[in-house]
Amino acid sequence: MNSKHFTLILLLFATVVVKAADPAEGKKLFQARCASCHNVNKKLTGPALAGVEDRHSEAWILSFVKASQSMIKAGDKAALEVYNQNNQVAMPDHPDLDDDHIRDILAYIKEEAGKAPKDDAPFPRPGQTQPNLMPLTIYNMPFMIAYIMLVVVMIILLVFLVNLKSYEKHMEEKKHD
Repeated sequence: MNSKHFTLILLLFATVVVKAADPAEGKKLFQARCASCHNVNKKLTGPALAGVEDRHSEAWILSFVKASQSMIKAGDKAALEVYNQNNQVAMPDHPDLDDDHIRDILAYIKEEAGKAPKDDAPFPRPGQTQPNLMPLTIYNMPFMIAYIMLVVVMIILLVFLVNLKSYEKHMEEKKHD
């Protein structure tokens, strides 16, 4: 019976100490605190946050969110790099966020990053396509000549149709006279 009490107390203690990160709570916090400068998948004022847990350790992220300016002033190499890569725009410190809140935000970021479309589409994305422009050379000269000839033929046809209409109008006037 003593071991049952001990197990129950240990289980309760573990439940209190180890709280799983909550992406839903993280979304609320992200939208309230982070979304004005950050996006999960694209750079805004601050960097895109997808994969941030791969670029930095959790302990570093926790410290940076709470006191980024202190880390920059202290000369933290990674903090200075982030600061300089983002046009030296200072991230406000968030000392009121505890570690669990920041972990919730990280869980939300990880969840959102997983929803992003992969780059393995069967066709290039519009922003990644480059036009295949070829300057005028001997190889595309026949196309250019054919194009110019088509434009000339269309102009001649239009002039002919205008003159035909003018001729018809002139003939109508002669009939009435």
